[in-house]
Amino acid sequence: MKPVYVINGFLESGKTEFLLYTLDQPYFAIKGGTLLILCEEGEKEYSEKILKSTGTTLVKLDDIAEFTKEHLEELDKKYKPERIIIEWNGMWDFRQFVMAKGWRMEQQITTICAETFSVFFTNMRSLLAEQIRNSELMIFNRCDPNTMDLNKYKRNIKAVNQRADVVFEDENGEVDQIMEDDLPYDMKAPVIELDDNGYAVWFLDIMDNMKRYEGKTISYIGQVMIPNRRDLSYCCVGRKAMTCCSQDISFLAYACVYDKVKDLKEKDWVKVTAVVKNEFWKDYNEEGPVLHVKSIEPAKMPAGGDTLDLTK
Repeated sequence: MKPVYVINGFLESGKTEFLLYTLDQPYFAIKGGTLLILCEEGEKEYSEKILKSTGTTLVKLDDIAEFTKEHLEELDKKYKPERIIIEWNGMWDFRQFVMAKGWRMEQQITTICAETFSVFFTNMRSLLAEQIRNSELMIFNRCDPNTMDLNKYKRNIKAVNQRADVVFEDENGEVDQIMEDDLPYDMKAPVIELDDNGYAVWFLDIMDNMKRYEGKTISYIGQVMIPNRRDLSYCCVGRKAMTCCSQDISFLAYACVYDKVKDLKEKDWVKVTAVVKNEFWKDYNEEGPVLHVKSIEPAKMPAGGDTLDLTK
């Protein structure tokens, strides 16, 4: 199977610049030719010199109607590449993405211009979400930590794709991200109280910063979900959240180990107090946050409603 690398992003988001840098790296100078499928042209161009030196064949597609399985298989047969790079047009619907027979998705990366992210996230959220949803790496370039809320940008991304790595870069390189002082709750409190905003921030932040929370006691209000009636040793207490648009609602929760799950009712509102531990959990199929419950009490739905809005 031939590996396929997809670079997503809107025009002028830095896709070509990223690929030019990648093609020029020694680790990419491996045996066999590369087929580079260019779905839009920006200010930066691929020179004949770098294409020749890296064994890369450039093919331009001007319309998504050309991006068909049959056409891709024709290109594969004609150029016989060892790997394929696709610079995707950010204005094309990624749900129409296809691959030729014998190709496999190796990696998706999305580049984002931090200067225009808020505009695209507000006005073209569905298109941007499709780029983000399956990307392993998100690269924000042209960042200015002094004028941009990079923490908010990261939460926007994590709300759509919780497993994505998010990197911020300015003209000098990578920029540091969320510090404890920026969190909307007191990390030094004996019990960390999470309100609506706090729960959303905590849920997303803990994925990247487990060490911050391990051994800490947290408390929050959420709804009960019992994933497996045959195993009442645990439940989930979490919140519904709008991660992209009103049609895109997810339930955000981690496993709660509790010895009285049989006394709980699905969808009931409760206040849970629990100790955070980092453990292997079968439903995650890896290590992750597991909440060891100290107490669960009846509660009322928060005044802000039953669904968190992570798009703000």
